[in-house]
Amino acid sequence: MVECVFCWLLVKDKKTTSKLQLEMAKENITSAAAATSSTMNGTIPTKLVDPVDDPLPGVGTYEDFNTIDWVREKSKDRDRHREITNKSRHSTMALLLSISDAFSGWLLMLLVGLKTGAIAGGIDIAAHWLTDMKEGVCLNGFWFNHEHCCWTSNETTFQERDRCPQWKSWAELVAGSSSGPFPYFINYMMYMFWALLFSFLAVSLVRAFAPYACGSGIPEIKTILSGFIIRGYLGKWTLIIKTITLVLAVSSGLSLGKEGPLVHVACCCANILCHLFPKYRKNEAKRREVLSAAAAVGVSVAFGAPIGGVLFSLEEVSYYFPLKTLWRSFFAALVAAFTLRSINPFGNSRLVLFYVEFHAPWHLVELAPFILLGIFGGLWGALFIKANIAWCKRRKSTRLGHYPVIEVLVVTAITGLLAFPNSYTRMSGAELISELFNDCSLLDSSQLCGYKSPTNTSGSVGNSLGDRAAGQGLYTALWQLALALLFKMLITVITFGMKVPSGLFIPSMAVGAIAGRLLGVGMEQLAYYNHDWFNGWCSPGADCITPGLYAMVGAAACLGGVTRMTVSLVVIMFELTGGLEYIVPLMAATMTSKWVADAFGKEGIYEAHIRLNGYPFLEPKEEFDHSSLAVDVMRPRRSDPALAVLTQESMTVEETLVESTHYSGFPVVVSQESQRLVGFVLRRDLLISIDNARKRQEGVVGASHVLFTDHTPAAVAPEAPPPLRLRGILDLSPFTVTDHTPMDITVDIFRKLGLRQCLVTHNGRLLGIITKKDILKHMAQMSNRDPESILFN
Repeated sequence: MVECVFCWLLVKDKKTTSKLQLEMAKENITSAAAATSSTMNGTIPTKLVDPVDDPLPGVGTYEDFNTIDWVREKSKDRDRHREITNKSRHSTMALLLSISDAFSGWLLMLLVGLKTGAIAGGIDIAAHWLTDMKEGVCLNGFWFNHEHCCWTSNETTFQERDRCPQWKSWAELVAGSSSGPFPYFINYMMYMFWALLFSFLAVSLVRAFAPYACGSGIPEIKTILSGFIIRGYLGKWTLIIKTITLVLAVSSGLSLGKEGPLVHVACCCANILCHLFPKYRKNEAKRREVLSAAAAVGVSVAFGAPIGGVLFSLEEVSYYFPLKTLWRSFFAALVAAFTLRSINPFGNSRLVLFYVEFHAPWHLVELAPFILLGIFGGLWGALFIKANIAWCKRRKSTRLGHYPVIEVLVVTAITGLLAFPNSYTRMSGAELISELFNDCSLLDSSQLCGYKSPTNTSGSVGNSLGDRAAGQGLYTALWQLALALLFKMLITVITFGMKVPSGLFIPSMAVGAIAGRLLGVGMEQLAYYNHDWFNGWCSPGADCITPGLYAMVGAAACLGGVTRMTVSLVVIMFELTGGLEYIVPLMAATMTSKWVADAFGKEGIYEAHIRLNGYPFLEPKEEFDHSSLAVDVMRPRRSDPALAVLTQESMTVEETLVESTHYSGFPVVVSQESQRLVGFVLRRDLLISIDNARKRQEGVVGASHVLFTDHTPAAVAPEAPPPLRLRGILDLSPFTVTDHTPMDITVDIFRKLGLRQCLVTHNGRLLGIITKKDILKHMAQMSNRDPESILFN
């Protein structure tokens, strides 16, 4: 999703875009940002020295591609809460309003869970129906998928699930037969037709109505939760288009999943519902608490894993996660899971997506192949990240990125042409994983999970996979699985990042599940022919190796290698499968996968895309271990011009620099000679305040003095124009560090407090300023990365 955020800029007015590019090109050595479109224009301070001063109209809003001021937002919420508490002591109505305000957060979480669960249920049902439509249609009603169409059929069995007179393939409808070259060709062509149609509709809707609906959305959600403003990314149009196109993209057969984008869908629901409550509509920091809970809801409905969803939001997505957000996330995830369970989209009365029931316990000696799967998952994760980022950079730097529709159609055609001949790649990713996880002893307990001998042609690779492989022989089935593994690995690299909704959870799990199943069958054959090697616990004819368990461990290992999740991934996997007793193998493989992948780079796929897109995101898990000081990073440097500042009482309106500069903020000092720091004022607040004063016809002209003090200085003559008092918009307590503060401490301050800028002083005298962009550039230089990739601040 490399260019997803920039697609929206293309549909804006050319004049606006030109202005944006002009502002971005101007480097500001005293501002808190690089450009007007990417500045950190914050709110008016809520702690005003003069209690009679009211907030000025229009002051305190944020523009697009800005970073919020966490400190001011939290201070504003504390003042609001204090005011409500004081009023509730004197009035019954105010007390009821106070109770309603306290309960509004839980009510909002209830609505988010209900809405997200209902949408997720609809997505699951629609995706199953359209996926099966590529292969045939139900005679009882075209709106039934294959499973529901054959639900009441007396001829359908577990072993022969395709024997259903109510379901007809396209070849049976057109040619009247399902066997032979011509019927195979018809099914092939109909599969390609529906796949191309679904993908074309998906990319066309995204391009025409909601460019922000492409990709998984998790990199942008992480950036938004860190305080960044992306207008429209969580809007109603994005929600509608992403819901529709997610169904189409998944049904087209592309190597992508719907689980990651469901986090984006849940956050869209939460953002829209926040507008019903002023407490969250008017405070960006409080809204991000709701969005953190919504991320947990998204994973809860994606996998049926409410606890794993909460841990996913805490470990992987959230930037600020207080204790009350933990409780509300748990409540919202519970409501969403209950809603999805009530809809029952899978038709099995279970919440888990891949329910497993293994009959053989795992043994200590099997930890070695489990760790081997962890190594494979780490290597695959590191390789995938580097290959996908390289492909996305090529898409961004060449003309390939200018033709998203053609790219999607070409990738869909290649995927369909190569996937259809192989029964393992023809099925959807979720169905493939479910088949690979199955325990083959459910089918025939008299056989092992593979073939008892190379000449046996009646065995199976496992459960339904065995049905599909019957008559082909073990080696043919394994060969097809190996080809499916290579195909999934290659096609996922070029699919993730296209202009359609695309998740990465299911494709990564599919790669790991195939690799794990292959290893599991190999271990099974080894145990059967050499049972004496296993210290007597595997007796002849015993079902001592479970290939489905290896598939589950491999899926967790590959997903961990790509995303670098650990605790939340293990919890999601045992909630996803119901295999609580297999936590130790999952933990061993997941930790091994992370260690191996971190050896090639500590960035997960989402952090890599954040850096590729140039978002101003300070990764909380990244350590800063360089010995530089604040004076080495601050601006201006020794060779730069002097720092532009405002004085507290000696400047006029025409001397305030707001009209002649593009700086986003100005330190306020006592005088130009002393440079003693008084506070900090934002450029946008200055402009709005001056404009509002002129609209009120207070006699403010260019010669009017701008005063950041309560008294009128003697330098202002009685006959002079009335001064403009702006102490109310002055931040009297800006965050400061000394020039000798180590940069590792400064970086921690920016991370934990969510700062946009920090002033550098020496004995109270202002020396310079450090912005979030300066921090990111410095960290990029220390890591030998491109510092100019940081586009916004």
